[in-house]
Amino acid sequence: MIKGGCHCKATQFEVASTPKDVNCCNCSLCSKRGALWAYYDEADFRLVTARERISTYQTGDYWMKQHFCAICGCATFNEGPGWKDGEVDFTVNRISVNARLFDDYDLAQIPVRYSDNR
Repeated sequence: MIKGGCHCKATQFEVASTPKDVNCCNCSLCSKRGALWAYYDEADFRLVTARERISTYQTGDYWMKQHFCAICGCATFNEGPGWKDGEVDFTVNRISVNARLFDDYDLAQIPVRYSDNR
């Protein structure tokens, strides 16, 4: 179990395992948020703190819920559909966690994938 949380610790979460890699996305939102995303099945993610401490932002098509701490503003996690064979799969919900928020964890040991989503 890996624990993580925002800067002020108002939003805390746990994930079941070390990510095999993290994704650095350059879309207009992610590039401003500065996150490195680790992907998990819903069952492998647990929000430890109260849901009302989280704010949500949704863009254009509204498939992704981008969550952030309502107090300090850190990008914490996202909820959205999975992907299968390069296509969006709305039958599966995936959680992307900002791996930069993992507590006591050295991200230097995890490979970084770069996705061009501009």
